[in-house]
Amino acid sequence: MNVALIIAGGSGTRMHQDIPKQFLTVNEKPVIVYTLEAFQNHAEIDQIAVVCIKGWEQVLKAYANQFNITKLKYIISGGENGQASIRNGVFELEKHCNKEDIVLIHDAIRPMVSPEIISDCIVKTKQYGCAIATIPCAEAMMQTQDGIVSTGSYPRDNLKRTQTPQGFPIGKICDLHRRALKAGVTNSVASCTLMIEMGEQVHFSAGSEKNIKLTTVEDIDIFKALLLAKRRDWLK
Repeated sequence: MNVALIIAGGSGTRMHQDIPKQFLTVNEKPVIVYTLEAFQNHAEIDQIAVVCIKGWEQVLKAYANQFNITKLKYIISGGENGQASIRNGVFELEKHCNKEDIVLIHDAIRPMVSPEIISDCIVKTKQYGCAIATIPCAEAMMQTQDGIVSTGSYPRDNLKRTQTPQGFPIGKICDLHRRALKAGVTNSVASCTLMIEMGEQVHFSAGSEKNIKLTTVEDIDIFKALLLAKRRDWLK
């Protein structure tokens, strides 16, 4: 079984809006619904779980009913940070799934995830035991100590930009979080960084420049443009 775990536990302070950014409406549809639909419509995804920010659970249920997200099975409370929210999610899934089942951990605010990205993450997770959606680093990378000046650079060919989904067998990711708790690692920024901090290797799967994370208002503008471009391609 393949389960999508959508992380929607953050408040989105960098967006400077009155509601969490995952619930912002774009073209008469909430951002999180675009994300849910991507997994709802993927033939290889069997179930969806959402780690939801406190107080928005009923809103999420209403949207799932309105937009016919029938694969949504679990709504889980978020934690004090991203690592805790993911931990809450995978520990809840552990109660309902086999250890060999695959979980794809995905940001609610990456609504443009494609079927190809989801499929490749599943394939690579089964092949290697984990898969992190990534894209090449195209820009020059400068080193800095103070954020103001640089006297060195880093080879971009040695870098990957990580995205989500990030795939794991449920038993493996739950074990990782238990080990992290025991080691006092409680605020890693992503599942892939937690893997590295705990001495594990990560393997790459396909990402895309279009698989953007909606962090700022400018990202919303880009998202709207991508939606328009997608619609035009469909009309040809």
